[in-house]
Amino acid sequence: MLAGRHQPGEKKVVKHPGSKKGFVLLPRRWVVERSFAWATRSRRLVKDYERLPETVAGLHFVAFACLMLARAVLAFGPGP
Repeated sequence: MLAGRHQPGEKKVVKHPGSKKGFVLLPRRWVVERSFAWATRSRRLVKDYERLPETVAGLHFVAFACLMLARAVLAFGPGP
């Protein structure tokens, strides 16, 4: 692994600074917040309606697959 670089699946603990005044930006936190915002665009993921965690995981998979397909269509254009 390169120094200072993180792999996509790697987790890193981000701690708050000891003495914080006002707004303190935590590194890479915006990525998680953005992903949560994208997930809440899916109607069934807005509230916790499901009983089983497997169902919620499946719905997240479908929601993010739809997002990736939409981005692929924008990037590569529609088919012939």
